[in-house]
Parts: sequence; structure tokens; C-alpha cells
Amino acid sequence: MESGAETLVPDAGEHSTIVVGVDGSQESRAALRWTLAEARLRGADVQAVYVWSIPVIPGRELGPSYVLPIADLRAEAGAVLDAVLADEVTDGVKVTPVVVEGNPADMLVEAGKEADLLVVGSRGHGGFAGLLLGSVSAQLAHHAACPLVIVRRGTA
Repeated sequence: MESGAETLVPDAGEHSTIVVGVDGSQESRAALRWTLAEARLRGADVQAVYVWSIPVIPGRELGPSYVLPIADLRAEAGAVLDAVLADEVTDGVKVTPVVVEGNPADMLVEAGKEADLLVVGSRGHGGFAGLLLGSVSAQLAHHAACPLVIVRRGTA
């Protein structure tokens, strides 16, 4: 008897990509672990995306001679992503690190347009520790172009 339900595991000829948002938080590390396990089951590749942005310093005017250390910010973001990936066992999974500047929700929505699955932690480095759902994961729940998994710390 067939149920008519579609399988989530792609056929052998299909190629699957899972995008995971990583910011170094414990929640994003849990999301990465979940993603790696899911990628092994699906035979999928993983894109680990770290989104950085230029910090805002309220109430401080930067003079015209001030040069933002963009290269340093980008390098620091890459170093965080590399360190997180080095802490995880990625055996059997092709993981591509991606570092991009912008708004985290916008950049992850964009990355998810070409993905089969988008994964994030329930909250990241945002300011309100008591929230169950962070602002990025909440925005992705409304705007992701592909299926979204939100992983809570302690569940991966």
C-alpha cells in the first residue's frame, strides 16, 4: 500500500546541497552537527555560511580619514568559521566554507535559494539570551525559499 508521501532522500542520480548558518555560537555548532549527520544520510554536500557585517558604533562619528579594517573583519570571520569546522568531524561530507558580508537573514535566504535544505541554530549571538527563537531564525521561517530546520542546542 503506497502512502503517496514524497521521500526526503534524493534519488541516487540527484545531488543535494544543505546550507547551514554558522556564527560560532553553541546553537550554530549544534546546527552544524545536525547538518553533517543529515548530509551523511542524504549523500549531500554542505555549505557552511558565516555572515559578517561592519559593526555599528552608536554615538561615535568616524572622521573622513578613518579607514574601516574590512580585510581584518573578513579574515576574522573566516578564522571563526575555520575554527568551528575544525572542531567537527566532517568525514564523508564535502563541506564548503562560505564567508559573506551582509545581513545574516538576507544572506542565508539568498544562499537557500539554491539549496535543498537550510539549517540554522535557534538563536545566535544576538542580545536576548532568554528568547527561544532568534531574529535570524524567525526571519528565515518566513522567507526561506527551501525547507528550513531550526536546531535547538542540546538536540543535535
